[in-house]
Amino acid sequence: MVELAGIIILGIISQWVAWRFKIPAILPLILIGLFVGPIWAEFFSESGEKWIEPIWNGSRGLFPGDGLYYFVSLAISIILFEGGLTLKRSEIRNVGPAISKLITVGAGITFICGGIVAYYLFDLSWELSMLFSGLIIVTGPTVITPILRNIPLKKDVSAVLKWEGILIDPIGALVAVLVFEFISVGGGSGFTKTALAEFGKIILFGTTFGFTFAHALAFAINRKFIPHYLLNVVSLSVVLLVFVESELFAHESGLLAVVVMGMVLGNTKLENIKELLYFKESLSVLLISILFILLSANINIEDMLLLFTWKTAVLFLIVVLIIRPLAVFVSTNGSKLKTKEKIFISWVGPRGIVAAGIASLFGGKLIKQGVVGAEYITPLVFMIVLGTVLLNATTARMFAKVVGVFLTKSEGILIIGASKVSRLIGHYLESNGRHVVLIDSNQNNIRMAEELGLEALNTNIYSDSIFDNIELNDMGYLMALTGNTDLNKYAINKFGNQFGENGSFRLVSQEEIQNKEDLPKEGLFSLTDDYNSLIKVTRKYPSIQEIDLSDSEQFMKLIQMTHNDPEIVPLFLKDNSGELHIISSLSEDKDSVVEKNSKLVYLGKPIDVESL
Repeated sequence: MVELAGIIILGIISQWVAWRFKIPAILPLILIGLFVGPIWAEFFSESGEKWIEPIWNGSRGLFPGDGLYYFVSLAISIILFEGGLTLKRSEIRNVGPAISKLITVGAGITFICGGIVAYYLFDLSWELSMLFSGLIIVTGPTVITPILRNIPLKKDVSAVLKWEGILIDPIGALVAVLVFEFISVGGGSGFTKTALAEFGKIILFGTTFGFTFAHALAFAINRKFIPHYLLNVVSLSVVLLVFVESELFAHESGLLAVVVMGMVLGNTKLENIKELLYFKESLSVLLISILFILLSANINIEDMLLLFTWKTAVLFLIVVLIIRPLAVFVSTNGSKLKTKEKIFISWVGPRGIVAAGIASLFGGKLIKQGVVGAEYITPLVFMIVLGTVLLNATTARMFAKVVGVFLTKSEGILIIGASKVSRLIGHYLESNGRHVVLIDSNQNNIRMAEELGLEALNTNIYSDSIFDNIELNDMGYLMALTGNTDLNKYAINKFGNQFGENGSFRLVSQEEIQNKEDLPKEGLFSLTDDYNSLIKVTRKYPSIQEIDLSDSEQFMKLIQMTHNDPEIVPLFLKDNSGELHIISSLSEDKDSVVEKNSKLVYLGKPIDVESL
């Protein structure tokens, strides 16, 4: 009881530490697992017993017999199912050729080159070498996101790293599962007819069960056969059912079945797919917390000693300094990415949770089967995982500055709310070379923003998930443009430090307009216009106007005119170099030095300059 409670407590503490210090959770999880396992047994325990013993040993231990491997198998199946849910055909088509090549050509280069290096360095069989290389294909968003969260990068660079991590998770897992299944049916003894027949049986049952149950579950959900409050637990039960049933019909086909099921389900029209994803994400956090402390604790000091050789260092350096850059440069050849951006992407390639989890599962199973050299799989993959995570977590920011991809000034604009006026302003800013992202919880608003070619996120601003979006790293301005003053204030308070380093602004309310003393310093655009005013003007004049300015005096006259005319709302000052400056309602821009050929950008009716 104490050990089980201890694992859960230590796991959640590790997750908190990872969040607090903005590092991948896998790092503290594995380190704590190693400490309470082999390190404790070797250096702190007089009896040589581990503080947490995953496998029952005499009077202690959590899992008797094969219990640990059963638990790991079921946990990995749920994690892989969630990974499969995130893989969508539309996303692969939309992310661009560079990312598509990274998860295909780049993965292939890593798979082949990694296998060759492991074969010649450690004298492993070709099958085990290819299993190792299949496992190190995977990066994963859970390790990429914390590393890049506070590194301001161009959108293209962030997007490549983000989508590579998301899309390659299930692909890498699928490759590793197929290689393992080939080994487990006798591939290591030669390409016999029996081995190939068994391998074909695994592929057949794995894909059939995954495909069939995915459509059956989607049908049941869409036809309302499952009540809403049972949706998540029924889905979890079906995942476990598919895994177990597939294993009964074809041993070792369960993981393939759940990956296929996740990918098929993620690409069907499912009303509650987001709720399902949120539930699986929460469950995955708990399972990962337990899983990696258990797996790390299960490693023995003898396994760790296998790594104390020059061959390990050479393998790590070849993977990081040769194989990863080769895969990136070949995959991005002909893309718009600059050489310095390719170098940075080559440097950032931390291996993730799926790699470590499947390595422990497969390594343990192959050792039990008596496969020669199988004892190297788990420690070698753990070494690559820990090494790349530590390397990137400590050097990525500095390396970004060295190669010149670090943005010294964040010019992106994050707009809270995607109403008609927000879309109009966002489209104007985008047309003038600014990176704009709109956030709204209204799916219809998001759809209309995307139809204009704007980048829009359908999310709730009360959720912390916005901070995980590394594509927002270049945001330097925050504009809250919703009709809810409390929500606008909340957005400024919550996101101002993260996304508004150059300025955070919000619309003023009618109450603040009536009482001039209450006008906020972060007031946006005008002293006399709230959200309702902007909506009325936008409906009547649905376009943004520009008017030439001759000097500061003319600019101030125009600003004064807008205060007296409800059909004109000033937005930006566009200087003679084309740079846009947000007009703050409180400052009234009295100190603005307006040069000739500058422009006032406004919303509303045409202005007669001659009347000034």
